[in-house]
Formats: sequence, structure tokens, C-alpha cells
Amino acid sequence: MKTKASTKATEIPEKQSGKCPIWIQSISNGCRIRVHVTPRASKTEITGVHGEALAVRLQAPPVDGKANQALCSFFAEALGVSKRSVQVVSGDTSREKVLAIVGVGDAEAVERIG
Repeated sequence: MKTKASTKATEIPEKQSGKCPIWIQSISNGCRIRVHVTPRASKTEITGVHGEALAVRLQAPPVDGKANQALCSFFAEALGVSKRSVQVVSGDTSREKVLAIVGVGDAEAVERIG
């Protein structure tokens, strides 16, 4: 007998001392978001958290920077900023990445991501 795996997204934990989740950090001109990327997924989506990072599934393969481009485009659209405002600042070739988003504060980003 087959059993179905739970598809319920993991709740996003909050920082101990503040309102924002642990995966986001405020910087002077915007915010930084830690993400854990799973490439070659059936669709691009945020699925919850993975450790202290936001879990993101991407359709794009991890070849020639396509996954990084797709990740930046996805967050730019989700946050309502230009693609130039989103940049991978750490983890170019890793599943664990840090994105810098210019023009959106941490609380606003959390609200827009939902």
C-alpha cells in the first residue's frame, strides 16, 4: 500500500528578538535573503524553510548560471522590483545562496513573499 507524502509547507520561523523570520536580514539599502535552492523542479515556488534558509524550488537546471538567473527573476517578480535589484551575493555554485535585494526592507519583503 502506497502512502502519500505530506505536501504541507513548513511554517516560517521568526527570529527570537524580532518580527522577521530568521532567513532574512536588513541591510542599509534593502535586505538579504538566505535561500536553499532545489533545481530542476516541476515548477518554481517557495516551499517553506530549510534550516535557516527559505526553501525554493526552481524549474531551471544548475547549468551556465540559469538557476541563478531564474532565482533572481523569481524574487524580482515576487517582490515587485526590477531584475537588477536582485543579486546573488554568496553561493553562486551552491544550493545555499544569499540574495541581496535593493529597495525593499526586510518586513516589506516578508509581507510580499507571503
